[in-house]
Parts: sequence; structure tokens; C-alpha cells
Amino acid sequence: MKKKLAMALALTCAIAMTACGGSSAPAETAAPAPTTESTVEEAAPVVDESVVEAADPSQDLYIMEYDEYVTAEVDDPVCLDVYVQAKQSWWEDKASIYAQCSEEGGGVFIYNMPISQEDYDALVPGTKIRVNGFKADFSGEVEIQDAEYTVLDEEPQVFEAIDATEFLGTDTLIDYQNCYVSFKDMTVEAIKDADGNEANYIYNWDGSGADGDDLYFNVSKDGTTYTFTVESYLTGAGTDVYEAVKALEVGQTVDLEGFLYWYEGANPHITSVTVK
Repeated sequence: MKKKLAMALALTCAIAMTACGGSSAPAETAAPAPTTESTVEEAAPVVDESVVEAADPSQDLYIMEYDEYVTAEVDDPVCLDVYVQAKQSWWEDKASIYAQCSEEGGGVFIYNMPISQEDYDALVPGTKIRVNGFKADFSGEVEIQDAEYTVLDEEPQVFEAIDATEFLGTDTLIDYQNCYVSFKDMTVEAIKDADGNEANYIYNWDGSGADGDDLYFNVSKDGTTYTFTVESYLTGAGTDVYEAVKALEVGQTVDLEGFLYWYEGANPHITSVTVK
């Protein structure tokens, strides 16, 4: 009995010492519970696509001053804000257009610009557009090719003709290339037809054409003779200017207006004739 009691007492002491005594190994510290972030993404706002306006790509373009356009190299990309002054032609969803930067000048010829028939009809003279494309040179005629355009919401402007009479025969004339210009107090001169005979006008530059083709006629100023054109795509048969040129007589004095096209030299496309 005493033996069992002694054993019991010894066991009790051992347990007590174990519970109170320090262990030689450090106690393991429990890692903090991980913080759980929400994995729910915020819902994207609902956009009513019916009221979203398409971005205007022309806003990213560098808009040139006209002087920068003049000094740009052929094949350089160019971009200008201009006012449509006349539409020369539309064919197979492409149009050629005369435009101008201001009443002082800055003439531009836009060649074969892609445009639908509906949009072409809506592009009335005076409309301001931003046109970008590549500068080109066709036998001296500087133009913009591979063009795109954006209509600008600004007041339309159609400019009066710039009097270029004093610049005939000078190097200054080319500064007004593709502008709407006038030539005053010009004298109608004879022109040679395909057979070498004198005529008041001829069809095509060599007299080889027929009614409906371009008209060519001669006028002089201060003893120098110049050849002007009525471009059939711009003002064809039946228009006032086309019929007026056919009625001209050698020796008459006339005022002329038109666009200063350039082909191996000045080749004005006349749109108005006034006999004085």
C-alpha cells in the first residue's frame, strides 16, 4: 500500500515539474492568418453606344501653314485646312477640287480624292475641310494626292478673284498657283487650228478635238500672248463660259476669271468671260 502511494506521489511530482519547467527549445510562434483581398473586380460602367461620337482621326494630324506646304518635298505627307472653291469633276467615287486657304491666296488642287456621290454633292463651294494626303507634282502642277478629308464646322467662305494681271510673265505668278484669279483688259488673239489656219479658239491643245472637249484660246497683254483654257471637266459644253469663249472675236477686250492651273507653265482654267 505504501509502495503504491509512493509511486503515485512520484508520478504526480514529475507531471507538475514538466508543466512548470522551461523547455530548452523555443516555443514555435504561430504565423498570422493571411489577409484575404477581395477578388471581385469592379464592374465596368455601362456605356450607351448610341450617344458615343466617333473619334475624329484628323485631330491627331499636324496642321500645316501654307508656307510649310509650299516648302514640303514631293511625296511628303501634308495636311491643310482649306475652303472648297470649285469642284472640277467626280468619277468612280473620286473627285478633283480647287480649294484655297484665305482670300489672300494659298491655292490647293486636290486630285482624285475618294468621296461618294452623295458626299460630293453636299461638298458645296465655301465648305471648310481638313485635307491630308501626299504632295505631288504633275509637270509643274502641285497637288495633293491620296487625300482624305474632314468637313469642319466653320462659316463657309467663297473668295473673290485675286487680280493677277500684273504678274503675267513674271516669276511671281506661280505664287498664286491654283488660286482663283482674274486677268483684266486682255485682248483676244487668233490661235492656229490643226490645219495651221487662224481661229478664234480650238478644241484641245492641238485642235484635234470636237465640241465638248477642252477649249483653248489666245489673249494678249502689253504685246505678249498667252494661251488660256476652258477645262471641260470643270466648265464643259453648255456652261456660260464655254459658250462665251466660242463666241469670242479676235480684237475684243475681255476680263477673265478662273483657277491658275499649271502645266509646264501657267495654264489658267477660265470660268468667267466678260466682253468689254
